[in-house]
Amino acid sequence: MTEATMKADLHHYLRSARGALLWKLDGLSEYDVRRPLTPTGTNLLGLVKHLAAVELGYFGDSFGRPFFAEGKAPVWYGEGAEDNADMWATADESREEIIELYHQAWQHADTTIESQPLDAVGRVPWWPEERRETSLHRLLVHVLAETNRHVGHADIVREFIDGSAGLLDGKENLPPGDRSYWEGYRERLERVAREAGGR
Repeated sequence: MTEATMKADLHHYLRSARGALLWKLDGLSEYDVRRPLTPTGTNLLGLVKHLAAVELGYFGDSFGRPFFAEGKAPVWYGEGAEDNADMWATADESREEIIELYHQAWQHADTTIESQPLDAVGRVPWWPEERRETSLHRLLVHVLAETNRHVGHADIVREFIDGSAGLLDGKENLPPGDRSYWEGYRERLERVAREAGGR
């Protein structure tokens, strides 16, 4: 496998994960995209905002290509930000604004990915000193893993909101079944869990 093929494969899967995340917001109200549905506050729009910051950091700042001009970064981005400030949207931050930032982060990241070889050296300032210097290849794998992890969170949060599930519109990657099928399936799993738990 050539370097170009390897990079293209990683980039393809990253682009696919990006699209899957945004699909999870389709058709939802402002309330629903912001609802914290886990004890740690996980919400759909916050996941988008967080992953925009991830891409801007790893593919921008780490390669000497900051997205935000000096002194112009929002208060939730970078050093000194409140804990978890990138994991939720304020009432003043619109869904459109955050989605647009994510699109801009893709473009900024894609420029780095497309213009640099996989062994290009990046420096991640927030990593421990001994690991701070790394490669584009490692960061591509890291961001792809983190993005897919958060897409999994989004899958579950969206399912809690309205029962929607699957990978992409028209490509759900789930067995066919209506609401009745899934209710029966879930009840079966509950019975098995209770049986196993009672042993």
